[in-house]
Amino acid sequence: MAWRLPPLAVLLLLVAAAVAPLSSAVRPVSEAHRSVAAELFAASPDDLETTYEAVRTFKILGVQRDKGLDGKACKLAADRLSSSSSPAKDLFHAVQIAGVLACSVDAGVYDDVASRLKAVIKDTNSLLEFYYSVGGLLSLKEQGHSVVLSDADSTFHAIKALSQSDGRWRYDTNSAESSTFAAGIALEALAGVVSLSDAEVDPSMIGVVKNDIVKLFGTIKSYDDGTFYFDEKYVDGSEYKGPITTSASVVRGVTSFANVVSGKLNIPGEKILGLAKFFLGIGLPGSGKDCINQIESLSLLENNRIFVPLILSLPSKVLSLTSKDQLKVEVTTVFGSAAPPLRVDLVQVLGSDSKVITTDSKELQFDLDNNVHYLDITPLKIDVGKYSLVFEITLQDSEHETVYTTGGRNTESVVVTGLIKVDKAEIGISENDAGSAESVEKLDLLKDTKVSLSANHLQKLRLSFQLSTPLGRTFKPHQVFLKLKHESKDFLGLVEKFYYLSGTYDLELSVGDASMENSFLRALGQLELDLPEAPEKAPRPPAQAVDPLAKFRPQKEIEHIFRVPEKRPPQEVSLAFTGLTLLPFIGFLIGLMRLGVNLKNFPSLPGPAAFASLFHAGIGAVLLLYVLFWVKLDLFTTLKYLSFLGVFLVFVGHRTLSHLSNTAAKQKTA
Repeated sequence: MAWRLPPLAVLLLLVAAAVAPLSSAVRPVSEAHRSVAAELFAASPDDLETTYEAVRTFKILGVQRDKGLDGKACKLAADRLSSSSSPAKDLFHAVQIAGVLACSVDAGVYDDVASRLKAVIKDTNSLLEFYYSVGGLLSLKEQGHSVVLSDADSTFHAIKALSQSDGRWRYDTNSAESSTFAAGIALEALAGVVSLSDAEVDPSMIGVVKNDIVKLFGTIKSYDDGTFYFDEKYVDGSEYKGPITTSASVVRGVTSFANVVSGKLNIPGEKILGLAKFFLGIGLPGSGKDCINQIESLSLLENNRIFVPLILSLPSKVLSLTSKDQLKVEVTTVFGSAAPPLRVDLVQVLGSDSKVITTDSKELQFDLDNNVHYLDITPLKIDVGKYSLVFEITLQDSEHETVYTTGGRNTESVVVTGLIKVDKAEIGISENDAGSAESVEKLDLLKDTKVSLSANHLQKLRLSFQLSTPLGRTFKPHQVFLKLKHESKDFLGLVEKFYYLSGTYDLELSVGDASMENSFLRALGQLELDLPEAPEKAPRPPAQAVDPLAKFRPQKEIEHIFRVPEKRPPQEVSLAFTGLTLLPFIGFLIGLMRLGVNLKNFPSLPGPAAFASLFHAGIGAVLLLYVLFWVKLDLFTTLKYLSFLGVFLVFVGHRTLSHLSNTAAKQKTA
């Protein structure tokens, strides 16, 4: 309706309340990760790096590969190892592939690879060259090959010379900017140097690197939920390394270095746990590069000498008061392995507005068979809605505190659902906002109703109902809609303009909320609405949407009367003309008899006689085909069969006529 006219108002007594979405769940590595890895690396790659990423990921996850693909990967690695032109990067990946798949490589080839990698280490000042060369030598050693880096101290110093005061590293001596990603590969290279050394590396240099690691972790970034990650900055125009790649590089470097040096690195446990949450928070990776970075980083965090992170997770973040669901909590490693003996307490419950609901600490019981901690939520007296639950994890053995990190307090979001009571539902028509309704009808919103109301544009439609939670509190749902649909099927909701369409409107009420187990969509009945005539310039109703499936539905029956058939001639006339069609055939037979047709020249030898018989049979088949064309076949089918018969007749007819010609020639000669 136009603004100049009093609008028909729909008064709803409830206001929709927005509910913030739950934070993404952090769960240990599962079978879903294995399925995604199998999809991402389904095809057999042709380059070494991607092949290594595939076999390494499958090795960690325990995914079985096709033996043919493994053989192809081994051949690819063997070819690169045997090639004298392969750079250090290719040799590194080829050796790694051979180690993961246990490929058969000649010892002499490995000796040559080791010599070439040592030569690279001696001549380079590039961090990447150090990384690939040292990594390749270390992989050879892990495969049982005798490899010793005699000048380990000088190599260690050469790599350390690229470090910066903030814990980052440069890629080479010509680089002006430092890189967090480079710091990760530098630490991994240094760990390899320590492992390959035939003597103890300078302890003072080890201490300096430990201090660099502390500085590096001083640059780590975080989210409010306790997630920590490393990010890269733009370095010398090189390709940007995102948080996943950068964090993975640091995790590989730090865990590798921690595993080869004495003592413990001074890294807070909550930062190690935060890195684990970061990689688990990725969920299912979308690329092969993200997959190897996620899975390999988590596998290194699963077993390292700094702190092993323990992850608190909820199997279900939706709890039903109706079903009396228990609050269940799992505490495991990042790969889902059982945690050491520990205690889990629910220390605080916060509402959606961060209001403290309860601070009474409740210890969760432990189910040893299912490795889950549980708590009955009924005594907590919490109502339907969204809550933040604060848990505290305590290791029972004090010795485990130097091995595992729990992060102290962990916060998880849950939604508590229940049945909402619906009552005091009424609908009616009133003259104005303050006046009493002329006609009020009670509604039962637990089922469809069929009220019948009528109103004009000067009146008001009033609809009211009350919702209450299982604890008797007033409930405000997230969504409440009253739909009005005109008999012409034009949809009109809570809008000001009805386009002056008088007539019958169907009333439909929908109420829904994430916490409401009995959300409903109810037909209320009909409203007969009398609106004034539309002004000349009033907007017209929007065009109705065309249903694309309408053309496939049953169509209206088509009624058609065929014309009356023309009158046919008498049966005697038809038979007479049929007889006339046989006259040419009778004339043909008479002509044969007058000409004295006989079979004197029919071949007597078996071969020619057979061809002659087939020739006459073919002519008979053609005549039969003419008859079938007359009574049954169409023109194209007849021509198709005639083409085959024609070829057949040409062949057998030629053989028959050739025999007759030869016979006649012999008789003349005789």
